[in-house]
Amino acid sequence: MAVKINGFIEGTQPEELLKLLLSLASNWGSDIFFDREEEIRTFESISTHGHGPRLLTQFPQGRVEEFIHAKTLSACDLRDPEISTLIAAKMRDFHNLNMPGSKDALLWPRMRKWLIKARSLCSPEQAKEFQLDILADEIDTLEHELSQGKQDIAFCHNDLQYGNIMIDENTRSITLIDYEYASYNPVPYDLANHFCEWAANYHTDTPHVLDYNMYPDLEERRRFVQSYLSSTGNEVLDDEVDELIEDVEKYSLANHLFWGLWGIISGYVNHINFDYIEYARQRFRQYWLKKPQLLQTGISNGGVTV
Repeated sequence: MAVKINGFIEGTQPEELLKLLLSLASNWGSDIFFDREEEIRTFESISTHGHGPRLLTQFPQGRVEEFIHAKTLSACDLRDPEISTLIAAKMRDFHNLNMPGSKDALLWPRMRKWLIKARSLCSPEQAKEFQLDILADEIDTLEHELSQGKQDIAFCHNDLQYGNIMIDENTRSITLIDYEYASYNPVPYDLANHFCEWAANYHTDTPHVLDYNMYPDLEERRRFVQSYLSSTGNEVLDDEVDELIEDVEKYSLANHLFWGLWGIISGYVNHINFDYIEYARQRFRQYWLKKPQLLQTGISNGGVTV
């Protein structure tokens, strides 16, 4: 989490004002989820590649960024066909970034690390409710099943909810912001994460409540995937679209476990007015609901007690 404050460079003439964004880091549990120094290096590298706001300077407690003259999206904007198409093209552009460091997928080791942390924080009752004793097997199964065949690994945003997407209403250009969770991961996972965020609206009286009736339907998913694949100008076959849609749906299972674990840990380390535990409960519930439909395995399914 970061506190962001708008400002201007002192001493500039009115017609030369450069608006800035002061981002102050908060340490509320962030070291559990990501490395703050790595996040700053990622921001700097993305800025160098011409994506997102420019990094103007940094200091131990935060950084100064270029202020982007654009509007942050709302939940309903994700359903706008034009905006959704623009997001898809921007995601493809983002995935083409060549970032320094390991090119291995971080998804699986990160979930295993979070599972250990969640177990250490939970009461025995909560550990039983969320079936933490069998989640290691679930993660192993998902990694095995979803890693079959050719893997398209790219630099992914991993947290593409509407609040991390901005649009310039004049040029219609899209900017992706906030890269705390960005890393190399399977491309279908990043798309799955974005689709799962369609179920959320963080600007209501109950921001933790997810409505999976708002999850994109097949037509909306097809339009997004088609736009994603064709954004480079190449001809796209229907089979390619179908295959990616199927992979994205399977990776939604990993996404539910990822953010479910995040919710459990956040419930203990974050002090924001947000019902993290109930959020986690919904993500795990969706995992157990969708697993039989999306994944045929020999492991029996469980269910979160509600």
